[in-house]
Amino acid sequence: MGATYSVGEVNHLYTFFVQWSPNMYGMEAKGRSFIVLDKGRLDMMEGLLSKPVHKKWEIITVRERKWQQSLCSSEGEESEEPEEPLPELTDQSELLDEFHLQELATHLPARTQGYPWRLAYSTIVHGTSLKTMYRNLAHLDSPVLLVIKDMDNQVFGAFASHPFRVSNCCYGTGETFLYSFSPNLKVFRWTGENSYFVRGHRDSLQMGAGGGHFGLWLDSNLCRGSSFQCNTFHNQPLSSKHDFTIQDLEVWTFQLSDG
Repeated sequence: MGATYSVGEVNHLYTFFVQWSPNMYGMEAKGRSFIVLDKGRLDMMEGLLSKPVHKKWEIITVRERKWQQSLCSSEGEESEEPEEPLPELTDQSELLDEFHLQELATHLPARTQGYPWRLAYSTIVHGTSLKTMYRNLAHLDSPVLLVIKDMDNQVFGAFASHPFRVSNCCYGTGETFLYSFSPNLKVFRWTGENSYFVRGHRDSLQMGAGGGHFGLWLDSNLCRGSSFQCNTFHNQPLSSKHDFTIQDLEVWTFQLSDG
């Protein structure tokens, strides 16, 4: 007494046993003409053929999972994946709230991720002086995040790959970018058209240039500034006005080491 199976069914069974018993039915079994099955295994085979298996699971890639989550979010469903933790601040910020921190952290270079943020300069704490800011950053060897709030309560600024300093020429790398919350975060990255990232003068700080304008310019007292579209970043004006008055300003650095 025996059972008759089609070629497709035999292939399905062979695949099943290769997956679950590779040592017995894998490469070593190719040269064999017969496979002896006990009654229990034969019943299992017949059950698989007569009743299709409905899986409650599937194997997908991380990219596919994120794509599914984005679809769910667009349809108003909450994502199951938890949000990234907020950066750790060793000092209190008067300008950045949780929304600002969450948004900015996702755009920072990988080499700064996971490191505490330390307040290196603040107009509230240290006074309004570009000279004092240069002095506070002189000992640093890490990127810095510039945060400005103008008199219209708009928050904007820049990430610089190197700390601000007085220089005879422009410095920095393509990691440098400008940003503005207006009210949602907009990030303006390097276009590759020039390398006018940062230049520090004793009486001003300049970021981005080209086309006759600076992307961001601050005066020696850190009281006034201006922002225009420039070739370095192709940015929109960071403030609602080209020429703005600074309410408060902070510079944050990243503790990349214990030193």
